[in-house]
Amino acid sequence: MKKDDIFEFYRRLAEANPAPETELAYGNVFQLLVAVTCSAQSTDVGVNKATKALFEQVKTPGEMVALGLNGLKSHIKTIGLYNNKAKNVIALSEILVRDYGGEVPADRDALTTLPGVGRKTANVVMNCAFGAETFAVDTHIFRVGNRTGLAPGKNVDAVERALDKKTPHPFRVGAHHWLILHGRYVCKARTPECWRCPVADLCRFKPKTLDPASAEAKAAKAKKSSRVKAKRAKAKVGR
Repeated sequence: MKKDDIFEFYRRLAEANPAPETELAYGNVFQLLVAVTCSAQSTDVGVNKATKALFEQVKTPGEMVALGLNGLKSHIKTIGLYNNKAKNVIALSEILVRDYGGEVPADRDALTTLPGVGRKTANVVMNCAFGAETFAVDTHIFRVGNRTGLAPGKNVDAVERALDKKTPHPFRVGAHHWLILHGRYVCKARTPECWRCPVADLCRFKPKTLDPASAEAKAAKAKKSSRVKAKRAKAKVGR
């Protein structure tokens, strides 16, 4: 995707959603860190349901440590891999209390040393909590980057580097949110909804998918054509 097209790509997404935010529910930076840590291989909706009561009770690392492993498990047992996630959350809470005065460090390298916190999680926290220009590449952003031609890459690290290099100001802080929401609701994995995509003309994905009505009409036309051909072939054989 060319430089001017990239700017226009983001401009349109920003026009449609001027103030994008994560769909994870949280009340402070620590809760955000917990929510993102719990979100691996789980939906934001599922995580929000699991953490709603938890976050009413637990607001600090110290309170999480006091809740304990079994107490945490009872809250998040509805999400995938909850046993490992609970162990990591308790462990990182203990470290935050011991080494950081109960505060979440505003440093990506420090965040990635915490149990269960990889680069993607750290990027989300840095972006959402501290306004850093980071690009947390999940499956949605990886797909959008490659499918559209915005930031092609063979792996998430390559796509992150491409986004960091190509994303212009003033879109760098909001880029992560625009791309993940676009991938989640429009540029879907199985059937991208190209007919309602605001950046379809800038995207290199082909062929563009039709709206349901047009797709149904096209399928009916193809089916009718197939029947006509079969009928003609049958008549030819019978001569």
